[in-house]
Amino acid sequence: MGMKALAFGIIGLLSVSGASGSTCGKSTGADDVTKEKPAPEVTLDGVDTTALTPREKKEWGQYVSEFLSPCQNVPVPIAQCVQEKRACSKCLPAAKYVLRGVKDGMTREQIEKSYKGRFDASGVKNVPIDGSPVRGPDGAAVTIVEFADFECPHCAEVAPLLDKVVDTHKNDVRFVFKFYPLPSHPHADIAARAAVAAMNQGKFWEMHHALFANQRHLEQTDLDSYAKELGLDVGRMHADMQSNQTTERIAKDRKLGEDLQIGGTPTIFINGRLFDGRQDMNEWLALELAGGGNAGTTGSTPAASGSAPLLDAGKPLGDAGKPAAATDAGTKK
Repeated sequence: MGMKALAFGIIGLLSVSGASGSTCGKSTGADDVTKEKPAPEVTLDGVDTTALTPREKKEWGQYVSEFLSPCQNVPVPIAQCVQEKRACSKCLPAAKYVLRGVKDGMTREQIEKSYKGRFDASGVKNVPIDGSPVRGPDGAAVTIVEFADFECPHCAEVAPLLDKVVDTHKNDVRFVFKFYPLPSHPHADIAARAAVAAMNQGKFWEMHHALFANQRHLEQTDLDSYAKELGLDVGRMHADMQSNQTTERIAKDRKLGEDLQIGGTPTIFINGRLFDGRQDMNEWLALELAGGGNAGTTGSTPAASGSAPLLDAGKPLGDAGKPAAATDAGTKK
């Protein structure tokens, strides 16, 4: 994902019915056309729809008036939930989420599918984290899991931005890395093996940053150089890179990614939900923190996590995390 600013509102119009019929020639009282009044405009406090076209307002109004709110104990449409100020903190974000889909030109089917993925209970996937490198506290309310490839340019763009998220939410967010080297990247596997070997020596995150910062230089001699700079035992690293345990570690993550049907890299799950970039990541995290849950992730902090200095991308979060197309590099075009 090139992580541009990740962001996504609500208000609209209900459908306007036209004339119920017409006649040819002069009309009599019985034949007069009865015109229905336009449905009232949907307005929701906290949602700005001024940027929408009349058609988009109509579509948005229809959707928020028909889609049920995200709260199980509030079985009413999103709009009604917001208008009546019901005790459901997810209703307003849901309305804004739908608005973003309309702005992006998505079809109703696409918006509904995306909406369910973000808010419906069925959208939560079980993403075990045992044995994976992790940053952040065990008891964090939010767990971010990224499937990434060290030779994927979009993963390199996302890396410092995810660092920034973790740094900003030190007590509330933990970040888990999953190895997902793509066959189309010739150095992806060897880089992943070097990262696993570095993890065995307590320097995963340092190697993680070195690999992404030097993505065009991932030959074995390059990896050895990074290892020396990090103070690793290079001989031990070589042995670990070729070990069955390393092969199994990477294969396990790949199998998990396939089971989750990820389309490419980077793919990000937040508390078990696929982060598709349709909502600002900070808003997404705020909503998760308000809910206080950590659904969709299982396992404890792995034995080796390591630490590394944070990188500042100098820009806000963006569209990173949208699942990539299942093609060659698996990177987003």
